[in-house]
Amino acid sequence: MSQRPIITLKPKPQSAVKKAAVRKTAAQKTLAHQASAPKTAAEQQSGKKTVRLAHGHASKPGSMSASKPVTRPASQPVSEPVRQELKADSLALAFLGAAEAVAQVKAGTALPQALARVFVQQQPLPQMRGAMQDIAYRTMRQLGLVETLIGLMTSKAPEPALLHGLLCCALTLLAEPASAADAKSYEAFTVVDQAVTAAAADSSIVHGKGMMNAVLRRFLREREVLMQQARQKPVAVWNYPQWWLDATKAAYPRDWQAILTAGNQPPPLTLRVNLKQTTVAACLRQLADGGMAATQIGAAAVRLEKPVPVEQIPGFADGLVSVQDAAAQLAAPLLDVHDGMRVLDACAAPGGKTGHLLEMAAIDLLALDADQNRLARIGENLQRLHLPAQVQVGDAASTEWWDGHPFDRILADVPCTASGIVRRHPDIRWLRRKGDARQLATFSAQILDNLWQMLRPGGKFLFVTCSLWPQESEQQAAAFAVRNHAIRLEAPGQILPAANAEQDHDGLFYALFQKNQE
Repeated sequence: MSQRPIITLKPKPQSAVKKAAVRKTAAQKTLAHQASAPKTAAEQQSGKKTVRLAHGHASKPGSMSASKPVTRPASQPVSEPVRQELKADSLALAFLGAAEAVAQVKAGTALPQALARVFVQQQPLPQMRGAMQDIAYRTMRQLGLVETLIGLMTSKAPEPALLHGLLCCALTLLAEPASAADAKSYEAFTVVDQAVTAAAADSSIVHGKGMMNAVLRRFLREREVLMQQARQKPVAVWNYPQWWLDATKAAYPRDWQAILTAGNQPPPLTLRVNLKQTTVAACLRQLADGGMAATQIGAAAVRLEKPVPVEQIPGFADGLVSVQDAAAQLAAPLLDVHDGMRVLDACAAPGGKTGHLLEMAAIDLLALDADQNRLARIGENLQRLHLPAQVQVGDAASTEWWDGHPFDRILADVPCTASGIVRRHPDIRWLRRKGDARQLATFSAQILDNLWQMLRPGGKFLFVTCSLWPQESEQQAAAFAVRNHAIRLEAPGQILPAANAEQDHDGLFYALFQKNQE
């Protein structure tokens, strides 16, 4: 059978790792998550805070926009929309970037990829990137409400998509409750003024500036009545599609409200302490010395009270800590790895669990993923941690990459709807469709069965998914055990998302199996 080349990663010198970490831009730290099963914490890794921007009017004509071309008669040449130059620190510019990202999500693109495109096209300053990202994420968390409000105040959806996205972003800043973080960063008149300025600055949506002004001012005048009308719809109350609400209620009749509420909270910045190099107590002292309040919420999990850019975290560049959700930190200990074992981390990108496994024992680890671009993230993580591993491009549903030698341990974090991590990726709820769970469960079953044959007799196999839906988790695990005559060992099972002082983690599912001795 053919093999693809294996890349052996060796740790870089410590000084080089520090320099590389410092050079990372805000965009590089927030731009990738897998649409089917994102595993990264885009928002909290960036550590971006809401930035209060200046408000001002558009000035001279300038750069060209990457928006859709203006439709013209066939006899006339099609030209790109013209965008007037806006102040580099203006809320209007932030609105346009966020609106473009929201429009792309509505068209089916994951939010981190949408923001990446915006950053490449518009080349905003670092502070502006953070503002665009903040508004886009806030809008995703309020999309059910603001789209309901738009429906109440307009006879038809604003077009093109950029105009609709801009109205959603502006309404989000006006409609957020007073208790929300940074909800009063901008005065209402500033939001209206800058949204209208943004519409006027782009030739593809300039026709909608009057509508923008009228809708936003009407909302301010009739806020109480409009909010009351909108709250009659569950989609506006919970900010999830109706099918998602129905599925959550059906699966968790007693816990559905807590699950939905947790999914609407901004995620914390949680660290995994490298117990091979330091202790939790030492980490907490180091954070305190740096003026960062933190709390231990797991065996090696430390939650920062206020997110900061990762390059500011003491010990991050040295590999003493990594960013990883508290629930995700349960995976590596469950596999019970020992020195000398041959271990496979399938569907490994971006490498959080890979690094954790290597911190626990001197193992021969192969990190496998089908996406070569995402594999680069694993390399970055391992170099920062000063840990060697083999990284290989390969399809976990195939055997083409396998050399035929069995593994002692296999970690299978398979593709899923990612319904358990929507607080990190609020766009997921709007990207998913009702039938996705069934289709992904079928595909994941193929991966699990394929990987099982690579496990040695007596070896352990950990099935992980970040889904809340039983057909992707418990039902999948039960069917897998029957098909493969697998011994099921003790594991946490379904972990529901939580966001409180005692528990603050995503929703994940764990099932641990052992192969019979042959």
